Amino acid sequence: APGWSFGQQGYAFLADGRVAAQYSDRITSQTALVVFDEDTVGVADVPAAVAASTAIFGSADGLPPQFGGLTPSGDGTLYMIGGGPDIPSGVYAWRGLVDAAEGEAQLLACSSSSRIPDGYTSIPQTIEFPSPMGRSFGYYYAPINPIASSDEAAPPLLVKAHGGPTACTSSSFNPGIQFFTSRGFAVLDVDYGGSTGYGREYRRRLRGNWGIVDIDDVCAGAQHLVAQGLADPKRLAIDGGSAGGYTTLGALAFKDTFTAGCSLYGVADLATLAGDTHKFESRYLDGLVGKYPEDKDVYEARAPIKAVDRLSCPILLLQGDEDKIVPPNQAELMHAALLAKGLPCALKMYAGEQHGFRKAENIEDALNSELFFFSKVFGFECAGSDIKPFRIDNLA
Repeated sequence: APGWSFGQQGYAFLADGRVAAQYSDRITSQTALVVFDEDTVGVADVPAAVAASTAIFGSADGLPPQFGGLTPSGDGTLYMIGGGPDIPSGVYAWRGLVDAAEGEAQLLACSSSSRIPDGYTSIPQTIEFPSPMGRSFGYYYAPINPIASSDEAAPPLLVKAHGGPTACTSSSFNPGIQFFTSRGFAVLDVDYGGSTGYGREYRRRLRGNWGIVDIDDVCAGAQHLVAQGLADPKRLAIDGGSAGGYTTLGALAFKDTFTAGCSLYGVADLATLAGDTHKFESRYLDGLVGKYPEDKDVYEARAPIKAVDRLSCPILLLQGDEDKIVPPNQAELMHAALLAKGLPCALKMYAGEQHGFRKAENIEDALNSELFFFSKVFGFECAGSDIKPFRIDNLA
């Protein structure tokens, strides 16, 4: 996540005076731990001294594949939040800096007590693909299910746009992604230009370009997989929450790559967001879009709600009725416009939910609803008794 987000801690000071820091290796999609000596008083060549004292540790040294939130203790134990592509996140203790023989991280508490059956977890592949501003990145998940198969030439694809928008995705275990890969979908989780973790210049791509670079990149990622024979061009779906919902709606309004989409508490009107959002992010859009109202024309031009006449595919809207960051009226305005356009659409408003669903029953229902919506659009039957059909407006 970006450095200004609350609760971030990418480095820590150890009891022996050294510094421990973490970074993501985008080639392996794993996290590495860097430990170095910060005592450089009187040293003439500081970079050389730091380099000489640097040691790098990873999963081969007993650390979890991904981790963060480093918290050292006085006895040398390093605590962290960790996990992996097939390992739910949990709290770990690692004593590899004290004794290499104790290097295997110990899981103290896990976010899930459920065991995932063998053969149901899709392990992501790091991919790099051409985009208008150079190269962009993402994680590709192939569909997998040990008791089901398909003779189709290529599977349907769900492209996911992360929130932020200056956050990033990761290859850590994501049950929402595994939900779709175990049901026949390929998934591409895109780190579009502006995402954190690929260097300063990559992050700066989004400056003044939100609603352009992110949309270009999710479309480029989908087209790349189609060209590779890994996705069916007639069944390309996109979803995203919050800022990712804006990218979703923008991709559907301003491009013709996707054939269906699902926006979760997504931004439909940038000007409304600039006026209604909470105080902490009240000037966030200045750097992403432009100053408001001075750059009102830019806000209008990039608002999906202002481009409904260009929409041509079905859209599902999922929204919490107590959302203070992206108020419910954004989803209501978008739904009304879709109804008037005659496009297949649905709006599900979740009582008591805010920005990001927190109730287990609503998280489950949102996933099932999205799958049901795509099944009706793409023409397949949903398996399982937990799918609850709902009305899709304008669906023939």
